[in-house]
Amino acid sequence: MKELSLTKNAELKNYCYYFRGVSFKQKKLFKEAKKEFNLVPANFRHSYKVKINLGEIALEQSDFKMALHYFQEIEKLPVSTSYNIYRSSLLHNIGLCYLHLAKFDKSEEYLFKGSKLLEKEKDTLMLISSYIDIANLYYTQYKDSQAIPYFEKAYHLSKKANSFNLKKTAALNMAVVEENRKNFPLALTYRKELEAWKDSLNDQNKVWAIADLEKKFAVKQKQKEVDVLAAENKVKIAERNGFLISSVLLLILFGTGVYFYRQKIKNNKIILAQKNELDELNATKDKLFSIVSHDLRSSVNALKVSNGKLIENLENKNFTELDVLLHNNSTIANGAYNLLDNLLNWALLQTQQAYFYQESLHLATIVQHVEYNYKPLMLNKNIDFKNDVASSDYVFADLDSLKIIIRNFLDNAIKFSNEDGTISIYTRPASEDFCYLVIEDTGLGMSKATREELLKETILLSKKKNDDIIGTGLGMQLCKSMIHKNGGKLDIESEENSGTKIIIALQKFKNHG
Repeated sequence: MKELSLTKNAELKNYCYYFRGVSFKQKKLFKEAKKEFNLVPANFRHSYKVKINLGEIALEQSDFKMALHYFQEIEKLPVSTSYNIYRSSLLHNIGLCYLHLAKFDKSEEYLFKGSKLLEKEKDTLMLISSYIDIANLYYTQYKDSQAIPYFEKAYHLSKKANSFNLKKTAALNMAVVEENRKNFPLALTYRKELEAWKDSLNDQNKVWAIADLEKKFAVKQKQKEVDVLAAENKVKIAERNGFLISSVLLLILFGTGVYFYRQKIKNNKIILAQKNELDELNATKDKLFSIVSHDLRSSVNALKVSNGKLIENLENKNFTELDVLLHNNSTIANGAYNLLDNLLNWALLQTQQAYFYQESLHLATIVQHVEYNYKPLMLNKNIDFKNDVASSDYVFADLDSLKIIIRNFLDNAIKFSNEDGTISIYTRPASEDFCYLVIEDTGLGMSKATREELLKETILLSKKKNDDIIGTGLGMQLCKSMIHKNGGKLDIESEENSGTKIIIALQKFKNHG
């Protein structure tokens, strides 16, 4: 977006549209992806890739006629190194389109062409999917004798694959085949294997998550022990050196001894002040680890309980409840991810390892970029979002830290907003030195005491008052530090049950040239 607003180079603009389209497609934002791809002209050197992407989007959206139109245009291109096209994937996609359009002869022709290329390329994962699609082609036409060998091929080939999802699909297909053939003992064997693959996938994810948390916790604990020992050694060395120096100088001259004695007292005061500061930092770290551990444990436990309900409803085929549980799992995972991301950025900021470079930034573009990442969360709560940031505002700030600030406040606005609420981001009239960015929600709001507590300059973290929505306070602390580092200011306007306005004052970019 920044490059599009600045460049006049037509070819560079085409690349920008193309890469934005690919990015939207990866995020499953197909409407926005198609809009960007359609801005790329036909004379673009990679226009064939634009058509491939548009075809894949149409296939995802079940618009099979349109998908077939795009894929057939690509099929007509000559086989040449000038075109980076995966022929096997293209032929397979054309076969899928014909299958969904009930043109079975054409589907059979293209699916077999694609599978032969995949066999030569030895692409195991794609070949398994190809065999399953060929089997479904025959199964749809009640040609069981032709379908079953391909189900079996896919099943045996899945044994060599590392994908648990493909293993589950292949086992499920074989279970259905045997059930239709009334071979219930063998069908039960496949069903048990299907459950085993599900359990393996769940166990693998749980073990990885727990191991990762334990590793991070162990590293933090060890670092804490090292810091404490280092501080104790410094104090001991300082005291020993002070005593020796004082003893020697007292023997030489009483007056000089008095001088160094006073110096020793002064040094001890400095050391004591440093020790007190270190104790405060350690207390903050202890409190942070306690809160983060509690929140992560709560998130993991909530995810565990929700997954249990998910399995139960899946077995009962209660699809309405499944949708609610899946959205709940997504919310829990997103909250845990944001907590860990804030923890990482806070640690980098405390240890002065974070890269920081202030430059001219187009404020509206940055807000729009962050907004796209939170669209699904807002849609989930049916929140009405309004973006009225002035396109003329440029600020002087660090890009990464500004994104973190906006992301945290927008995340809080969503978290504390009710269903069918409203969130607005806009700019107030700027002063000579500052631009004022406002993030307003119609959520729970806060009391005057809570507002004053949040604005205090303190390194200690605090919990939010509402027991139903508990945070570490780490996000607010991180935002205050980063706003201060960018030379800005923070203010809050809020009343209980009347929503909240977060007002961020950012340095205005001044072009001295």
